[in-house]
Amino acid sequence: MSIRVARPANHRFSAIVMATDLIRVGIVGLGGNTRRRHIPGLRACLNVEVHAVCNRRPDSTAAAAREFGIAKTYEHWQDLVADPELDAVVVGTWPYLHCPITLAALTAGKHVLTEARMAMNASEARQMLTASRERPELVCQIVPSPFGLRAHRVVLELLGSGFIGELREVVVSAANDDLADAEVPLGWRQVRELSGLNMLSLGILHETLMRWAPAPVRVMAQLRAFVPERLDPATGLLRRVGTPDSVQVLATLAGGAHAVYHISGVARFGGGTRIELYGSDGMLKYELAPHDRLWGARRGEQGPRELEVPDEKSMQWEVEAEFIGAIRGERPVRFTDFASGVRYMEFTEAVARSAASGVAVELPLAPK
Repeated sequence: MSIRVARPANHRFSAIVMATDLIRVGIVGLGGNTRRRHIPGLRACLNVEVHAVCNRRPDSTAAAAREFGIAKTYEHWQDLVADPELDAVVVGTWPYLHCPITLAALTAGKHVLTEARMAMNASEARQMLTASRERPELVCQIVPSPFGLRAHRVVLELLGSGFIGELREVVVSAANDDLADAEVPLGWRQVRELSGLNMLSLGILHETLMRWAPAPVRVMAQLRAFVPERLDPATGLLRRVGTPDSVQVLATLAGGAHAVYHISGVARFGGGTRIELYGSDGMLKYELAPHDRLWGARRGEQGPRELEVPDEKSMQWEVEAEFIGAIRGERPVRFTDFASGVRYMEFTEAVARSAASGVAVELPLAPK
């Protein structure tokens, strides 16, 4: 199968991307997730070559090129994106660069796979979505939340069959003590200039929930950084933390169900990560971490029981294969497209606005 895609006039390929054509990929920000997932995933695809890399520092770029046998290195990401030999760009940077790199890559005629979270804020996310719609021949994908993939099909089947009846309440919880000690140094996720409005695992869990539940139409939130300053390893000085380590959200979903989010990095002996769906006739509880187990119960049963996820219905991580397959016209992007990313970025910003103002915020989010 093939798909017709627009190419820059000097591109070395014809306008048809066949399964036998070599697809060359450039990576901006070859960090931990790219090492663990994207490099192996891309190399597992036939006729795909990781051809270029650009990291924040030249020494890091050179080390990554040596480690993975990457032919080209660039000091500036703008030069990598402009390389006419590349067909696609993987954006593995922190959120502050997701929007500018994506916009430049689309302008240069490149397919884009960008790391989550989508952007710094909803405005940037909308810019990315608009640019992607202006180049519909190019594939645009966000690295999805890995939570809930294994039992995703089973959850959809159970909800579709009326297992829980009418949805009434949702609980989203991710409570741990990763940030409980003041001695834990400042990480990039606690730097507003790098992470934007993204906070803890709120966005990634909301993205997961939205695969199974209606979108929120109203949120009320409170945030706090219980450890307001942390040691910045880059300077050796204390620096004010730019993002919360504790998040609570009350939400109303379309259709009237209510949702509660408790996301914390300062909860001693926190109860792990889970999503619970309560309906008129039953419940589902998905233990997302540290275990991956699905529980359920219906009216008349004694209590929740672990539900089987048959091998033929179990889903695995196949993000890179999906991205390459979409470029070749073999499959559509399921997890996660830019429109979905805008929705979770609007939710995240609505949480931030509500916490700052002390009032509820309606969704879809009105642009400022």
